Amino acid sequence: MAFLEIERVVFTYPHRPPVVDGVDWRMQAGEFHCLLGRSGCGKTTLLQLAAGLLHPQSGRVVLRGSELAAPGPQVGFMFQAPTLLDWLPVLGNVLLPVSLQRKPTVQDEQRALQSLDQLGLAGHAQRFPRQLSGGQQSRVALARSLILEPPLLLLDEPFAALDAITRAELQDDLLRTCRERGTTVLFVTHDINEAVYVGDRIALMHGGRIVDDIVIDLPEPRTQALRHGAVFNDYCARVRASMDGAGT
Repeated sequence: MAFLEIERVVFTYPHRPPVVDGVDWRMQAGEFHCLLGRSGCGKTTLLQLAAGLLHPQSGRVVLRGSELAAPGPQVGFMFQAPTLLDWLPVLGNVLLPVSLQRKPTVQDEQRALQSLDQLGLAGHAQRFPRQLSGGQQSRVALARSLILEPPLLLLDEPFAALDAITRAELQDDLLRTCRERGTTVLFVTHDINEAVYVGDRIALMHGGRIVDDIVIDLPEPRTQALRHGAVFNDYCARVRASMDGAGT
């Protein structure tokens, strides 16, 4: 049995063609998969279906053997923007998912501080979002999405607005943190380079369907030096060719 199973899922809005059109996809525990495609291909909708934020008209989403009926602590979600609360300090923002359920304990605070330390924000716990750079805000959002230690983490183009260097650093932070925790990750992007760098597999979407399944076999742990190698660039070229073919 797969960790996450998306089985023949269809989602559509009234009087429109399907946004997600019969998608099948499976993930094993601890894998890092990317949903890659052009804008409007259905990848964000599929991610929302995997989170339980939307419900398919047909097919089903199964997480660890049970059909997913609604969002819950078993799924962490990181959006395109950090969406931090301006009136809470960094520590309060990280602890927000806990605070919505119960009063945070000392252990919760220690776990949050440890996550901030791992992400290079040890001295920022009492700062407010307006005092942080864009990259720092994204790190806070990542720590928040992992505070409940969800087995599945879903990310919707979380680094798209950042500069290239900060984006690369955050990709490394994400890979390291999720590998250490054994978190299974489904990551939406339209950036080929990003998908090849972070993904174990890439699901290429076009017109609401998965049109290619590409396994990425690169050394672990991944380092920025990989980007300059022939194997990495061959993967990028293969993915680009597949995207170009899907659009014709």
